[in-house]
Amino acid sequence: MQFTDISMLKEFLDEQVMRYNCSTFIEEDPIVIPHAYTNPLDIEIAAFFVAILAWGKRKIIIDKGKQLLNMMDNTPYDFIINHQEKDLRPFLYFKHRTFNAIDTLYFIHFLKQHYQKHATLETAFTINLSPEANTIEEGLIHFHHLFFSLPHAPIRTRKHVATPARNAACKRINMFLRWMVRKDNKGVDFGLWKTIKPHQLVCPFDVHVARVSRKLSLIKRKTIDWQAALELTQNLKLLSSEDPIKYDFALFGLGRYASF
Repeated sequence: MQFTDISMLKEFLDEQVMRYNCSTFIEEDPIVIPHAYTNPLDIEIAAFFVAILAWGKRKIIIDKGKQLLNMMDNTPYDFIINHQEKDLRPFLYFKHRTFNAIDTLYFIHFLKQHYQKHATLETAFTINLSPEANTIEEGLIHFHHLFFSLPHAPIRTRKHVATPARNAACKRINMFLRWMVRKDNKGVDFGLWKTIKPHQLVCPFDVHVARVSRKLSLIKRKTIDWQAALELTQNLKLLSSEDPIKYDFALFGLGRYASF
């Protein structure tokens, strides 16, 4: 589909945002898991885990997310902070695709270490992030370094936390950040974090978003990587400089529901 000018493209995508950025979106999306909580710390922990698990069929992702949070007695922050060694035994049997017990236990270990020193997971992304930064790139790179800075961090677990330093598209982490940072009156994203600004976010980018974006001439790059995610985000800023990632709903919805 081709648009003769940018205003026509904006009008079309704004219509799709209105169509997909709504409460019905939540029901069949992994974001339904953190929406079960009211405590902001429970929300960010649940959102972090389910975002990391978010590959494959969405129903299975949701089922696995619920299973994992049930193992934390559905009080993830309290569990992370106060669990004892014996409480970790059930996690020895948790698995989702290539995410296994080794990965799960290290994630729990990192989060406990982090929350013993910080009030929110947001600081893990913002310590080295300049308020003037155009994107969250440096924050993602720092987060990756920090996440694997603990002694005996499993090498195998690195594949589950992407970084721009390896030119990865970082789709799942960027989706998690969208959930935490964006705030509107539609009730999908949480908008809990205030240091990272919506205009610094990078659009979650995968094969489906790439396909729709190419049809709309929003990207030229052929590979699914960090540079393509940046190219897409920069072009979305032409449509909305302060909140470009709202168009994630449009691109995802067109690819998922409209066979665009």
